[in-house]
Amino acid sequence: MKTIALLMTINRRNLLKNGLISTAALLTLPLNARAAEQCLAGSKTPAQAKGPFYPVVDQIDTNADLVLVNGATTVAKGKIVIVEGIVTDQNCKPVPGTLVEIWQACESGRYDHPSDPNTAPLDPNFQYWGKAVTDNQGQYKFRTIIPGAYPADTNWVRPPHIHFKISRLGYIELITQMYFAGESLNAKDLILQRLKKSDQTKVIVDFKKIEQAQHPVGTFNIQIEKA
Repeated sequence: MKTIALLMTINRRNLLKNGLISTAALLTLPLNARAAEQCLAGSKTPAQAKGPFYPVVDQIDTNADLVLVNGATTVAKGKIVIVEGIVTDQNCKPVPGTLVEIWQACESGRYDHPSDPNTAPLDPNFQYWGKAVTDNQGQYKFRTIIPGAYPADTNWVRPPHIHFKISRLGYIELITQMYFAGESLNAKDLILQRLKKSDQTKVIVDFKKIEQAQHPVGTFNIQIEKA
């Protein structure tokens, strides 16, 4: 697919030119080959709140690398991670050609959105919003950073999380959020804790260093339903 080939380059030429990532790391970050086999039929990824900060202004750069903005030479602040996974239907069959969007706060915990009241500084070198299209095996991949926590109310601090929107013609659109394993704020988050425990495990991802990967990798597999 031409679209996915373009997206999965993740601005490869700029990354290699600036020495920010090696060819081996970019091309061989392995997705769990058994992810689709481990899928449980009828175990849909739980929907969660869209939140108030879905992008309202188009960015010049919306590719799958949120760490380096097109034309920039400085990477975003924060711990870089790879988020990858497989999108399947309710029968565990991969769904190619699915649009996967993510949006999130930068390292300081602020969104690049006019409605965000957070006074923390924005990061001009962070992309904030990215898009990928699943390949023939239903796979997607993003390079991003672990976002900062931020106050959602006077007595509520949201843990680091990434918003996801998954859409494809013929399927029910899914909006959800992904969390980071080991974050103490997860246990107090009012949105995450609305989910039953079995659903919480579907959206909390453990990031690990793996062979040939320059950055920690987390696998977030997503199950959607046919319309």
